[in-house]
Amino acid sequence: MTSEFIKLEFDGPVALITIDRPKALNALNAQVLSELDHAIGQVAAHADARALVITGGGEKAFVAGADIAEMAQYTTAQALAFASRGHQVFARLESLSIPTIAAVNGFALGGGLELALACDLLYVSEKAKLGLPEVSLAVIPGFGGTQRLTRAVGKARARELIFTGDPVDANKAKEIGLALEVLAPEALLPRCKEVAHKIATRGPVAVAQAKRVIEAGADLPLKDANELERQAFALLFGTDDQKEGMKAFLEKRKAAFKNA
Repeated sequence: MTSEFIKLEFDGPVALITIDRPKALNALNAQVLSELDHAIGQVAAHADARALVITGGGEKAFVAGADIAEMAQYTTAQALAFASRGHQVFARLESLSIPTIAAVNGFALGGGLELALACDLLYVSEKAKLGLPEVSLAVIPGFGGTQRLTRAVGKARARELIFTGDPVDANKAKEIGLALEVLAPEALLPRCKEVAHKIATRGPVAVAQAKRVIEAGADLPLKDANELERQAFALLFGTDDQKEGMKAFLEKRKAAFKNA
């Protein structure tokens, strides 16, 4: 599949997806979603990938939203199909076994924020604006925003952002727990790559299990969530990587993990 708007690169164990449609501020339409889905599939199939960074092309936007020009004439059936496609792609991203990092370099509105929320870690440029403005168009978020934003910042703050449609700047995003760090524009992508490469040096099976347990346990009663952790902890002692990791520690050397 030839991608017009999605660039996929690998820097060793770190994958970088760039949504590159700057004339439309990287807005998501059916084609972009399909190309993004394909790129995520390529990352999933890459045996040596250990982390994924997603960012937007150009200097103005991560993803400014879904493509309003395309959506304006949708029927109910077409809207349902478009929302279903967005949910499918973002769920595929969320289900990757490797950690995913959103490098939000500008506008992340509507579908753009929903994409960032489907990532595990979210870092922002000082120029970033984040929000779900759909109610100003008489619709609501359709790619998971009502649910992932609530889980990220709590019901009260999510209600405020969704009901008003007002965006927040980078510092406010960090204050409410939406973003981890605020960085100068030129420092954003290097910082995200730095985090990704650090993750890539850790035991990949352990990182995958940690991601799985955090996600699966978030909505469970504490007793049930702790049971997930207990089982995963024990399971890892049957892996070659666990033996290598602890042996390397005792021998005071760098571990050579094999994802096994």
